[in-house]
Amino acid sequence: MLRAGASGYLLKDCAFEELAHAIAAAVAGQSYLSPQIAEIVLEDYRQEPSKKELSAFSVLSPREREVLQLLADGKPMKEIASSLHLSVKTIEKHRQNIMDKLDMHSLTELTKYAIRQGLTSLES
Repeated sequence: MLRAGASGYLLKDCAFEELAHAIAAAVAGQSYLSPQIAEIVLEDYRQEPSKKELSAFSVLSPREREVLQLLADGKPMKEIASSLHLSVKTIEKHRQNIMDKLDMHSLTELTKYAIRQGLTSLES
């Protein structure tokens, strides 16, 4: 979003005062990030260039992106399998393929990645 030219980022449930502050910053030519998202943005900036450049849309299949989104939303494997009409073993295989493709080793890493890629949000 920032690379695309956004002046800032607010969460949907931010207080009116935060919204007013962000608008004032944008009008003054400054940037504004909600505190809850700032750490994720900084972490993304600090990451190795090769890992940062991996896009969910260029690396993962549509099904893998769907599974990643559901995992990042905190859905249990059994619920994901049921909603996609697949077996739990198939969902586990998708998760392993996602982790291998992205060179990530934990659900926390996958969740942060999904947020950065816009596949899910902090409110989910």
